[in-house]
Amino acid sequence: MIDLRRHWPLLASALLCLAPLALTGCESNPEPDPTVVKLNDIDERLGRVEKVVNNQSLLQLSQRIDELETQLREMRGSLEELQNNDETLRKQQRDLYADLDRRLTALQNSAAAVGANVGPAGNAGSASIGSEPGGEQAAYQKGLDALKNNDLNGAINRFKDFLRNYPQSSLDGNAQYWLGEAYYVMRDLDSAAVAFGAVGTQYPKSPKVPDALYKLGVTQVDQKHLTDARATLNQVVQRFPSSDAAKLATSKLQNLPPDAR
Repeated sequence: MIDLRRHWPLLASALLCLAPLALTGCESNPEPDPTVVKLNDIDERLGRVEKVVNNQSLLQLSQRIDELETQLREMRGSLEELQNNDETLRKQQRDLYADLDRRLTALQNSAAAVGANVGPAGNAGSASIGSEPGGEQAAYQKGLDALKNNDLNGAINRFKDFLRNYPQSSLDGNAQYWLGEAYYVMRDLDSAAVAFGAVGTQYPKSPKVPDALYKLGVTQVDQKHLTDARATLNQVVQRFPSSDAAKLATSKLQNLPPDAR
């Protein structure tokens, strides 16, 4: 038979060692691991940061798209403006050529009267040495043909030659006017303004004076010389109130912006 009293100290030590384990096993809600808690908190914070970053990126992307769309609309507006300007220039050229055809027909009908300025057959009249074969009518016609065919440099040279070779011709005012038109279509506005202005100063009795004065005003508008343009166009209306040029000048005046002060 075992003597428990003799082994009691050993049994007491064993029971003391097992007691914490027994108590731990009986707990129903153990304390969470602090490391796990910290990791979960960090993960949650990272999730919130990612959401904020994603939302900011989407906002920036949306703003960039809006900016690009605005730029695209502005570019389309500029393109439409250029197309309108190009169409305006083309219309001016078509109107010019239509007017040329009308005037050419009138010149052909009055060729006999114009030819009388050359003098009797066999007499060169007012034509100078080096003038165009066929007389001033042929020389003037070649300038108009060059202008009608959009040979602007050729037209300029032809009209300059005409004015030099036939200084007393009844067509000098017309030639000077069409010289200005050729410069205007080339967008050499300074030369066009000089040429149009010369019609009134050098050929004041020419029937082209009202048209030349109106085109001088139009050229000054294109040069941004609005004060001069307004004065010139008003002069057309005052001096030639019944002319077609006066009607055009009135319309142009109504569309002029205010003078820069």
